[in-house]
Amino acid sequence: MTPNAAPAPAGASRRTFLASTAVAAVAVAGGTPLLSACGASDSGGEGGSSSDKGAKKLLPTYVANNVVTPDIPSKNGSAVGFTAELDLATLKTSVPEKLGKGNKVTVMSPFWGSPPKQDNAYYKAMNDLIGVDVVWQNQDGNTYDQKLGAVLASSAIPDVVVVPGWNMGGKIPTALTNKFADLGPYLSGDKVKDYPNLAAIPTDAWQRCIIGGKLRGLPMPSSYVPNNVPFYRQDIFEKEGYEIPRSCAEFEALCKEITRPAAKRWACLDMKWTAFSAFGVLSGGEKPLAWNLVDGKLVHRTETDEFLEALEWTRKLFAAGYVHPDAKLGKNAPDPGPKFAAGEFLMYNQDISQWWSRTAEQAVQNPEFKISGLDFFGHDGGDPLLWATQPANIFAFVNKKASEAVVRDVLAVANVTAAPYGTKEYMAVNYGVEGTHYTVKDGVPAKNDQGNNEVMNAFVMIASPSATIAHPDFPEVAKAQVEWQQRMGAFTKKSSFYGQMITEPSRWADLGNDFEQLEDDIVRGRKKVSDMQQAVSEWKSRGGDELRDWYRKLLDENGSAAG
Repeated sequence: MTPNAAPAPAGASRRTFLASTAVAAVAVAGGTPLLSACGASDSGGEGGSSSDKGAKKLLPTYVANNVVTPDIPSKNGSAVGFTAELDLATLKTSVPEKLGKGNKVTVMSPFWGSPPKQDNAYYKAMNDLIGVDVVWQNQDGNTYDQKLGAVLASSAIPDVVVVPGWNMGGKIPTALTNKFADLGPYLSGDKVKDYPNLAAIPTDAWQRCIIGGKLRGLPMPSSYVPNNVPFYRQDIFEKEGYEIPRSCAEFEALCKEITRPAAKRWACLDMKWTAFSAFGVLSGGEKPLAWNLVDGKLVHRTETDEFLEALEWTRKLFAAGYVHPDAKLGKNAPDPGPKFAAGEFLMYNQDISQWWSRTAEQAVQNPEFKISGLDFFGHDGGDPLLWATQPANIFAFVNKKASEAVVRDVLAVANVTAAPYGTKEYMAVNYGVEGTHYTVKDGVPAKNDQGNNEVMNAFVMIASPSATIAHPDFPEVAKAQVEWQQRMGAFTKKSSFYGQMITEPSRWADLGNDFEQLEDDIVRGRKKVSDMQQAVSEWKSRGGDELRDWYRKLLDENGSAAG
């Protein structure tokens, strides 16, 4: 859970933005031609990768930010954590002087909720802090892809456009190459040192910003460790004496012990994503991560025995009646929060941000409530094999027609929004103005109604600091989250295309789009595992094998990220 985010659009599944002080969760990229750093031209639909050997010279020099020392340092790819009481009097300054020169900068960005008016106190305070006149053109995040396509096809493109990875479909990737500026002259190599908070963004996140052979984006970094957590009701487990499962067999036995439909209690929701981790299945999030080099052969996740075994095991949980009836509705299922709080089911998998949000929801009305995360287990009781998530998947791009003065002012904005937790700039970005938007009591900042209405998903979308977990109201949750990531990070590996910004050629853009629905149908008993095998066979003949050759060429040219 990074401290940068936005309220979640309802029913957004893995493409979710889940937040408090916030988190950008795993996002799904894919679609048509994202032209590469490896010699692709600026037109056509041949696709490519950001991992060309010449890409290194485009990347900003990494300079660690020593303004603030985290209470829990990163380990095994985890986020850093902060658990100490917040003291506004000791907040550090990471931007000692305004870098902005007063230019007007228009920004189009997805927004979940009701956007505040442009002249609100938060926007005014941020503009004064940065020295830039930022004018927001917030758009409904649930239909953002439609608005994005229309704007990029027009001649009226704002100075800055935020593009989540899951919206990089259709003709949008080509527009990124053709219509947005090369930031290399401002940020590549040591040039980034003019913007210290941007220099502290990890190199892996910057690599994802190389598009069409240029450094074009400003990233929102994310944690290396998979963000999908198998949550459980720790308070009920302790009361009932339930043992934490360490294998699939133990998990099934626990489900049988828990499930009592007559008492309105089931063991879990759909545990498909936990199953994928238990069986070591490659990521199903971003398309390139679904491929990996195994014993010299490039293999897609759907071709592996582990993938089919994970589906079959999840199917068994449904068939045995261990899964709450709501889960049978799939993506149309209601918010699990109320029934999880009521104890109708005791386990479910979801984004790590829910560790905080469920805790905060129940803190007053149900003080005994305690949510925690199961450690992933190998299906046979051994160590799990987990696959790293992409290091960034939300980006801000600057209009190619913007003047140098405007570009500099955009970078001035990003240098403030990327300030680390524990700084005055971070508090301004994420909480607003003390007394106007929030108050602090016993080291815990709390937004008032004005803060909740105005300090939402705007400035955090321009750029963000390294993945960070901090909850001043529940420091024990922050500690538990970071420690979970550290433990799971020990079992996390990079797959062959980790860190690369890749979009497949347009002729294969929709290939395999139906796999996720078929997965859900299989685990719910509406289809058979053999139906997946048949679908994979058809996928191969319709272009999957050709796509494999295309990916193999990328590997031959650029090498594998796997260690």
